[in-house]
Amino acid sequence: MDLSSFDLIHILPFIGVGFAAQVVDGALGMAFGVISNTLLMSLGVPPAAASAGVHSVETFTTAVSGISHAVHRNVDWKLFLRLMIPGVIGGALGAYVLSNIDAAVVKPFILVYLTGIGIYLLLRALRHRPNVREPKIVEPLGLIGGFLDAAGGGGWGPVVTSNLLAQGATPRLTIGTVNTAEFFLTATISATFITQLGWGAFTMATLGLLIGGVLAAPFGAMLAKRIPPQRLLLMVGIIVTLTSLWGLYNAFK
Repeated sequence: MDLSSFDLIHILPFIGVGFAAQVVDGALGMAFGVISNTLLMSLGVPPAAASAGVHSVETFTTAVSGISHAVHRNVDWKLFLRLMIPGVIGGALGAYVLSNIDAAVVKPFILVYLTGIGIYLLLRALRHRPNVREPKIVEPLGLIGGFLDAAGGGGWGPVVTSNLLAQGATPRLTIGTVNTAEFFLTATISATFITQLGWGAFTMATLGLLIGGVLAAPFGAMLAKRIPPQRLLLMVGIIVTLTSLWGLYNAFK
């Protein structure tokens, strides 16, 4: 990234996107990677470079977001450890795969699955109040979510948060825990991408996303604490369904 070409007017839209995406991500446990990756790839950035740039940004935004969630007591530390360790392993594998192999073939199948999960969450939120249960399937979700997040340019939140909620986990603690664990995932993915691709993916666009995301990170944790659980579940279902359908549209058009 050449700082001599810094132009505040040019990066203002990216700051706005980073701010909005991080507010949604901090409050609902997903969407920053999906929104940011979609934007960068629509501007012609290759998938590996877009994923590398966004994960570099998320290393900073998830650090601030994770601290904010911890301060607001939105983190289940036992669940955090069960997610973080396999997530880091999956993230490193996914980043290596995307840097060396085209993983786009698998993405439509994942998006179909996530669309189904999103619709299921919507139905649960609309028909009755969520029944809170301790999730049983955790470590495999961390491994798969970490891999898909790196290889697919986004997926940790949609895969992990939505599946934990589908198992009956508490929305506020799930969102806070997934966001906090994501810091270690993004740091690992970023380091792997840097070893494979170098620093070339960190552009002015990613600088704008970084500024907006860091500014917004504290607000998401506040919203997650204050929004009622049933409404959180409904909002997560809407985001998962819409982003997955949008991804499918782009994959098949």
